[in-house]
Amino acid sequence: MTAVLWHIEVSHYNEKVRWALDHKGIPYELRTPMPGTHRLTALRLTRGRHDRLPILELEGRRIGDSTAIIAALEQHRPEPRLYPDDPGERERALALEDYFDEELAPRIRSLVWHYTLLDADATIAAVLGPDPGIRGALLRRTAPVASRMVRRDYGADQAGADAAEHEIRAVMDRLEAELGDGGYLVGDRFTVADLTGAALFTPLLAPPERPWAPPELVEPLRGIRSELEARRGGRWVAEMYARHRAAPVAA
Repeated sequence: MTAVLWHIEVSHYNEKVRWALDHKGIPYELRTPMPGTHRLTALRLTRGRHDRLPILELEGRRIGDSTAIIAALEQHRPEPRLYPDDPGERERALALEDYFDEELAPRIRSLVWHYTLLDADATIAAVLGPDPGIRGALLRRTAPVASRMVRRDYGADQAGADAAEHEIRAVMDRLEAELGDGGYLVGDRFTVADLTGAALFTPLLAPPERPWAPPELVEPLRGIRSELEARRGGRWVAEMYARHRAAPVAA
């Protein structure tokens, strides 16, 4: 049975799950709700247990939260493994996954949305891509209301963006400190820690292998991207995508 992933194209949490599915070669269908309805969709699918996407339908279950989804995928198709066999390394990989989930992803979201929402065209392109069609026309009509909702939901204001920029650099500092001689965060092979760190630095960083990356960034995001891309951690994100971001197997 083909899995079904309810997702938002531009979201980095959703990219984390897409990457895990593609890495394991699990066929899946993509379902994309209209922007602005994703929370209602998640609540409906999970009977009120989750109000965020991604939601994965797998073997009769509907699973919310990217960390829980990857745990389920590890049981469903253990190989290629994302969890280390060694208990100590596994504990460290899961701790780093949680660190990136909680400390990096919300800051990327606040920073990127604050500046992107200032430009309606950039917002539509980020959410829907270069050919938005009828969804773009609908989104443009609802943009003023949707913008206020997104800002309130994600703390996407100037103060939040300034704090987020500082915290993102701190996360990059730690990532670079954690890297081993082999170029991975835990042990000598690709794990859930590497996948999570690389995926959640997008869409601020956007390696060419990253599906649905915004075609353009507004200022000052372009300057921040250039700064981070030049760092060891930024080069590492690009390398993880080049080495390990398998081609999408979505139907």
